[in-house]
Amino acid sequence: MERELITGSKLGITVAVMCAAMMAVLDISIVNVALNDIRASFGTPIDQIAWVSTGYMMANVVVIPMTGWFQRRFGYRRYYVTSILIFGAASALCGLAWNLPSLVAFRVLQGLGGGAIIPTSQSILFARYPRKEHGTAQALFGLGAVTAPLFGPSLGGYLTDIASWHWIFLINVPIVITAAVLAWKYIEEPGWQPSRERVDNKGIALLVVGMATLQYVLEEGHRDNWFESRTITFFALIAIISLVTFVVHELETPNAVVDFRVFTNRSYAAATGLNFAIGMALFAATFMFSLYCGSVMHYTALDIGLLFLKGSAIQLVLMPIIGKLMSRVDPRPLILLGGLIVAYSLYLNAGLTNLADERALLWTVFVRACGLGFVFAPLNVSALSDIPARQRGNAAGLFNLTRELGGSIGTAFMSTQLDHNMKLNFTILARNVSIFDNNTLEALGQAKRFLNGRVSDVVAASYGTLSMRISQQALVRAFGQNFLRLTFMYLSLLGLVVMLRRPAGSRSAPGAH
Repeated sequence: MERELITGSKLGITVAVMCAAMMAVLDISIVNVALNDIRASFGTPIDQIAWVSTGYMMANVVVIPMTGWFQRRFGYRRYYVTSILIFGAASALCGLAWNLPSLVAFRVLQGLGGGAIIPTSQSILFARYPRKEHGTAQALFGLGAVTAPLFGPSLGGYLTDIASWHWIFLINVPIVITAAVLAWKYIEEPGWQPSRERVDNKGIALLVVGMATLQYVLEEGHRDNWFESRTITFFALIAIISLVTFVVHELETPNAVVDFRVFTNRSYAAATGLNFAIGMALFAATFMFSLYCGSVMHYTALDIGLLFLKGSAIQLVLMPIIGKLMSRVDPRPLILLGGLIVAYSLYLNAGLTNLADERALLWTVFVRACGLGFVFAPLNVSALSDIPARQRGNAAGLFNLTRELGGSIGTAFMSTQLDHNMKLNFTILARNVSIFDNNTLEALGQAKRFLNGRVSDVVAASYGTLSMRISQQALVRAFGQNFLRLTFMYLSLLGLVVMLRRPAGSRSAPGAH
């Protein structure tokens, strides 16, 4: 068996990794609730504030695939600690930003550091823990990764309310210091030698251009009516040409910055496809559910954050249990069970109406959280446990990238479909509204009685109220149709479970240390 590359205190390394992972994930969810305050602070138009998130994600998807090469070149400890410190310094600069361009620039820098943290964290845990404990290691890592999204929106709303939006970035600084000190102290790499591979400058350039333009298209396309915009069309062509050329180049060059040959491992390829599906379901569903709670149920940002917190807290209990189970059972049934539970949660979302109470909303979040608890650690172990140590950093980067891309593509597609379905449903519903229809006359009568004495033009206001009711019903139907479509899209990829092999770590593995 190939000897692993990392030694040192398991406890110290695990705490360092959990702190760093929590920090990196926290910064994605915590920012969203403060966007309106940031926009007001800088006087930024609403169509430009999204760059606070877009800049971070573009930097993320550029650096994630290259993490394996950087790990071989600089070593786990130096690369990991440097990435954490870059993230922390950029966080402090974000908190001191004086206008939108400066904030976006610092968010890009933050994304370059943050993008490396998650895949490198996974690689470090796999390298330090023996195979039979990979499930436990991934469950512990998952605790850090899922705690942040649980508390992020609530914490962000609280900090913004009692202080200012600057503190959603400044709060990272003490976590950065803790994670960096622990990582530098406890991660040991005896016998490590830096890779002597030549720098693949052409591959890096193609990857940077291709991934950045692709992320731009996915983030901004729905705002600019996709290919009706010359800018989106131009960047889409650049992305396609760059990424196709990049893949061909990487398969031909001996010193590839991203080794696609790892996909010859059937279990890894299937797990990566499933990870794409999980990203699509998780990010797109979270996006639509948050939008539904805000636009249909009229919840505040803090209310939505608390809803996610209460509904998803079960993961803190479930993940350690699943991690322990994985040393005794085949993880594939766990992945299938969790995947079906996630699909059921999406189906439940499709049935929500504007009359749903908090219990119904919490139930959909709770069910999805349970499903993800069954999927997260088993899927990570199935993908990465049997990958040779030297290839694991590269494999972890690509594995995490697919989840990010699944989320970006799923969110962009669902956003476009939501707008299309809302307009279509409004047209269909409006056709059935007629002044000769008893239901329409009754609704207008109710509106007139309510508005009488409150507005100057009761008739016009009554028709306006009726139009708003039709719009709301069209929006509710659009959400239901979108969640149903997402359910079937997700289920179509869930069949990849049959291609997974049982990882060696789920039974006694000789040579594990």
